[in-house]
Amino acid sequence: MPARLIRWSIENRLLVLIASVLLAGWGWFSVKQIPLDALPDLSDVQISIRTSYPGQSPRVVEQQLSYPITTTMMAVPGARAVRGYSFFGDSYVYVIFEDGTDLDWARSRGLEYLNQAAADLPAGVQPRLGPDATGVGWIYSYALVDHSGRHDLASLRSLQDWFLKYELQGVPGVAEVASVGGMVRQYQIVVNPEKLRGHGIPLSRVIDAIRRANREVGGSVIEQGEAEYMIRTRGYLQGIEDIEHIPVAVTGNDIPILLRDVARVQTGPEMRRAVADLDGDGEVTGGIVVMRYGENALGTITAVEQKLEALQPGLPEGVELSLIHISEPTRQESRSRMPSSA
Repeated sequence: MPARLIRWSIENRLLVLIASVLLAGWGWFSVKQIPLDALPDLSDVQISIRTSYPGQSPRVVEQQLSYPITTTMMAVPGARAVRGYSFFGDSYVYVIFEDGTDLDWARSRGLEYLNQAAADLPAGVQPRLGPDATGVGWIYSYALVDHSGRHDLASLRSLQDWFLKYELQGVPGVAEVASVGGMVRQYQIVVNPEKLRGHGIPLSRVIDAIRRANREVGGSVIEQGEAEYMIRTRGYLQGIEDIEHIPVAVTGNDIPILLRDVARVQTGPEMRRAVADLDGDGEVTGGIVVMRYGENALGTITAVEQKLEALQPGLPEGVELSLIHISEPTRQESRSRMPSSA
């Protein structure tokens, strides 16, 4: 048999040559399409659930969040193990499924049972399903660096949260873009307890007044001259001055007591529990790109790099992106250490 095959190949050299070219082309195309990753994803099929309960101790979080969620998620079909972790103000529950379970199916069934568990949670607490990624989905990092010194960490963090993050989340294969470092800007209301006591105003009334003030209310329409005019109240707060003019109470002489009369309104950073440093030069703001489960890591990294290069001209003057190239290790001049969290 081998002798006949060799004799046939010699007699049909053109066919053998054509077959060799086709096989080589097929092999080259297959190599280009093979998903490549630095670390093989051998993790279990799982979904993660995060529930925030600000200001509560781990014991309260365990009793009111982790326990009702874990007991409900144990009934999810195909669930092999359910693990709950309770921290200060946060609860994390991981549901691990049998090998071979489709992740999309697991997420849809888990969401059904999560809606049932939400009915047993305290008012105002909303559990959230984590992204469809795994523990080895961290594939890319970048940092925002301001060499001009005209932008503080709060401005850079706002640029990351409201511009870069949304743009990168639209890249194929990206499941989540997590922001690290910087300062999250917020409006802070510092209440003076002595002034509240002097006016006889409880703190709960101040909170309710702020909530009612930051919304719009629509009414009906008025018909005039064969035209309809819609009625609505403009109530969205735009700045510190709008917040200061929120009426909190009314005195006996029908004089309104504004928020600025009993409190001080200011802007400041949100309390943070982590910082990001780049190359030991100080704090920076950056982002971590997490890949979707089952995607091609090399292709996703290439798409992210191309998107960041396209977004670079849209950054303010003096702000640059310090890219961490993973798919091109030979470009040492443009690599930086990964922003470290502490």
